[in-house]
Amino acid sequence: MLDLSFMKLRKGRMNSFHWVLLSFILLILSGTFLLTLPVSSAQGISTPFLDCLFTATSASCVTGLIVKDTATYWSTFGKVIIFIMIQIGGLGVITMTLALVKISGRKISLFQRSITQESLSADHGGGIVNYVYFIIKTTLLIETIGAIALSIWFVPEFGTVKGICMGIFHAVSAFCNAGFDLMGNFSSLTAYLGNWYINIIIMLLIIFGGLSFMTWSDFSKHKFHLKRYTLQSKMILFTTLWLIVIPALFFFLFEYTDLPLSERILASLFQSVTNRTAGFNTTDQSKLTDSSKLVSMLLMMVGGSPGSTAGGMKTTTLAVLISSSFAVFTQTDDAHIFRRRISDTTVKAASAIFMIYFTLFIVSAIIICDVENLPLIDCLYEIASAIGTVGLTTGITPMFHTPTRLILIFLMFFGRVGCLTLIYALLPRIRETSKLPLEHINVG
Repeated sequence: MLDLSFMKLRKGRMNSFHWVLLSFILLILSGTFLLTLPVSSAQGISTPFLDCLFTATSASCVTGLIVKDTATYWSTFGKVIIFIMIQIGGLGVITMTLALVKISGRKISLFQRSITQESLSADHGGGIVNYVYFIIKTTLLIETIGAIALSIWFVPEFGTVKGICMGIFHAVSAFCNAGFDLMGNFSSLTAYLGNWYINIIIMLLIIFGGLSFMTWSDFSKHKFHLKRYTLQSKMILFTTLWLIVIPALFFFLFEYTDLPLSERILASLFQSVTNRTAGFNTTDQSKLTDSSKLVSMLLMMVGGSPGSTAGGMKTTTLAVLISSSFAVFTQTDDAHIFRRRISDTTVKAASAIFMIYFTLFIVSAIIICDVENLPLIDCLYEIASAIGTVGLTTGITPMFHTPTRLILIFLMFFGRVGCLTLIYALLPRIRETSKLPLEHINVG
């Protein structure tokens, strides 16, 4: 984790976007170093640097793609390191650091608040410290409840100590939308396909983690009075609901037709939920039909909500794009949602995010398809899983060569820190001093 002294630094030539990038880079490099130590592997040997970098990136960016089986390859020390990276990566390095700065009794500057605001995708800096406290308290509460609920099942199955550890690890991994598991042999949760208890708990943790913390803040203030929620919270809840229901219905009708009714319902719901950046799976992803893989990829690309533990383009981006399209179709001047107008700046940002994600998605898949000589649909699936920080795989991730692993590492990092954060940090802002002449262009 970052040293507390990093928060003492002032703005200088670095803005809040740079600090967000730097925080994740330092977390990944720290985790990589610790995983290379012989004590981190179960066999007591030093793990190759690239394998450790891939694992550390996947854990820090809460993705779940792995090249080494988490349960069998890593030692207890290694698993603890992965666990810590998942928790810090899910909440954000800067969020955790700000909390420790406050606990230590040090004063938090305006610049530090600005960094945290950008890290959390918060609307304003006012009350940001209290908001951080709220995030940590909410996270610990939900993860604790989830860990207890999972331990109730795991303790009789694995024993007291191991069962509790399994409950804690999987609760944190699910809430942080990480997808790392300790079941062994790259099996994820396939052994629990028909287990309603485990399925429901994991799904609820995934959904809760994928909602924005601002939505949780709205809930704490207004409970079930949805009309009082902010527009963003309404968009998140509405979009999340439909992104669960419609795909689940598709999977139920066209994918899991060979399963008994109970397992068919569970598998359909779980597949719909886990595609939203979670990475757990109860069915073999390599056996999905091409149409189901395509639906899954679309869900992966959307991801969770801004200001949550999830990655991807975000639910609000999809909602804004759909609203903007309807505005064009109905020939209205502005996009609007829930009787509120969406600014042109927001629409342009959503369009830019979509174009960047789509371009990276296609270009990376083409490169990997040629490098690895694998079917394009499987390459697209892995790319969508990486850029959406999902972690689902058809089983080909451990077979990838160095160039492909480096591409996936970049995509996982890109998907977690956010498209605009990365662009704003790397490209200088161009300030317009005058307006150029306007000319009409026909499109479509």
